[in-house]
Amino acid sequence: MTTTTGTRIGYLRISMGKQDETLQHDALDKAGVKKKDRYTDKGVSGSKTSRPALDSMLSDLEEGDTIVVYKLDRLGRSTAHVASLIADLTAKGIFIESISDGLNSSTPTGRAMLQMLSIFAEMERSFIIERTTAGLASAKAQGRVGGRPKVTDSKKAKQAQALRDSGESVPDIAKALGISIATVYRITRAPAKA
Repeated sequence: MTTTTGTRIGYLRISMGKQDETLQHDALDKAGVKKKDRYTDKGVSGSKTSRPALDSMLSDLEEGDTIVVYKLDRLGRSTAHVASLIADLTAKGIFIESISDGLNSSTPTGRAMLQMLSIFAEMERSFIIERTTAGLASAKAQGRVGGRPKVTDSKKAKQAQALRDSGESVPDIAKALGISIATVYRITRAPAKA
């Protein structure tokens, strides 16, 4: 499918309360998107993949519809997330138009640009994996172990178990040893019933 036949749907996002979506609304007005066909997320970060208005819009879309945004970054900050979203929508016959980026997936050039975006997103993911793997290897070589530091040592775990076996309550044990209630449950077992 290479022609738009459905509704032009606008999506707007502002991440901070002080920001104003007037610029985005003006651009959507010029692009011919009716006000009744707009979804707006206010005060929601673009790094979140699930957003109330975005989720609602995605569930309302039909084949042939076009999502119109002021800029592609309104859909999300992560290149990988935006590329994945665009790929899913394209597979469902839904088009994307980014006004200020001059991108329109109903044209051959627009589709090519979206494919390039997907390639860059995949490359970005590969670089992140490589950097993470190299960082972990370097830390291991220096004797550092990743993960959260242990809150308790074996001595404290034995003390907690002894207190629990003697009938002390878990909250009291946590307070006495300066650890959380969850940690007490994790490092001890319930005393055997007589």
